[in-house]
Amino acid sequence: MPVGGRKVAPQVVELEEARVTSTISGREWDVSGGPSRMLMPRVLTDYTQRGFEAIRALAGGESLEWCYGCGKCVPVCPVDLVGEYGPRKLHRMVQTGTNLFEADQLWMCTTCGNCLRVCPKQVNMIQIMPAVREVAVADGTIPTELQGVMEKTFRYGNALGENPRRRHAWTKGAGVPVRVLSQDPSPVDVLFYVEDYWSYHPRGQQAAQAFARVLNAAGVDFAILGAEEKTIGDSQRLAGEKGLFEALMEDVVATLERYEFRRIVTPDPHGFNALVKVYPSYGHHYEVLHYTQLLAPLMSSLELTNPIDAKVTFHDPCYLGRHNGVYDAPREVLRAIPGLELIEMGRCRENSYCCGGGGGGMWLDGFNGNHLSERLSERRVREAAATGADILAVCCPYEVSRFEDAAKSTGNEHLRVLDIAELVDMAMAPALAGQVG
Repeated sequence: MPVGGRKVAPQVVELEEARVTSTISGREWDVSGGPSRMLMPRVLTDYTQRGFEAIRALAGGESLEWCYGCGKCVPVCPVDLVGEYGPRKLHRMVQTGTNLFEADQLWMCTTCGNCLRVCPKQVNMIQIMPAVREVAVADGTIPTELQGVMEKTFRYGNALGENPRRRHAWTKGAGVPVRVLSQDPSPVDVLFYVEDYWSYHPRGQQAAQAFARVLNAAGVDFAILGAEEKTIGDSQRLAGEKGLFEALMEDVVATLERYEFRRIVTPDPHGFNALVKVYPSYGHHYEVLHYTQLLAPLMSSLELTNPIDAKVTFHDPCYLGRHNGVYDAPREVLRAIPGLELIEMGRCRENSYCCGGGGGGMWLDGFNGNHLSERLSERRVREAAATGADILAVCCPYEVSRFEDAAKSTGNEHLRVLDIAELVDMAMAPALAGQVG
């Protein structure tokens, strides 16, 4: 206030303790406090940039340092719910000196993509993790169990280390003709790319046989590659073996060029992702469908004479849903099955929880057991059981075995895990009436 034409500086009174009384409740509140950090100088040179510089130099690694710590990624990270993880936490680790190339945390990300969905800065773990892992693989810093899978894939063309000549042995139990192109190379409408787990795993083989019966009933002209098929290897690529992926791609493309087909149909969301997104970047273009996309428009033509009176909940695979936007086709198939009541889990569609199998996680349960309170598949089974469903329906070859094991370990054996192809097959077979438990 001007006094005598001059401004007078205000008199500052500092109190060791300050209390105020509410005029409404009459309660006293202590409002004492130290100086605000917001008003203090901020030190920007406490941390080295060497970690970010090394990652930034990799193609795809540059976005990690874009993080400004908002933390939106952490609550949607499936790994953080059972451990300590998330892009913001990884950013902080690198900022404070952790060498991500040698850290166990490098292998814990499933590349599910949920963090990227909410990140305002587009920190892309789907590019960062494979880029850093590629360097770690080249340096020999790779978990032992994952190294074994890479060696099996290189030697046998599949992650399970099975004999390639047995790849189509599952067809013997299908009960319907399944054409193998090497035996009958005539043109075909649908090339059924079976992939590893439907070819070799006992539960996967049951799903493959069911799908073959459904295709036969729908009158679809289809064939398989049999012993000539090799895994597309997208999970191996995301786990850091880009070179192995490219070698597999050369073999796959060479095999596909020998035959005439209109479209490729696969049950594997990971193989689907590679064929749709990665192969075109190398100049290889195909019409590709996930098997639920093929089945959805065919459901009205099938004779579904066996109602399945049960409640079912559906798990969205990360690489089918979040990565490629396929949410409706699996649900359309389920809703077309008479008797089924579809109940959605709280985490579904874009916010679906991860089963833990992506990005190489399928083969790292032992390694991750040292860092997580429970497997991601176990937490997901708990969520499925909480809906009151009788059946957990899946449409990814990784998931049947993962969720069946999780149902047993969590005490939810009453929850039956079935592939959507198996449910359609059951609905076509009167002899199986009532067998849903």
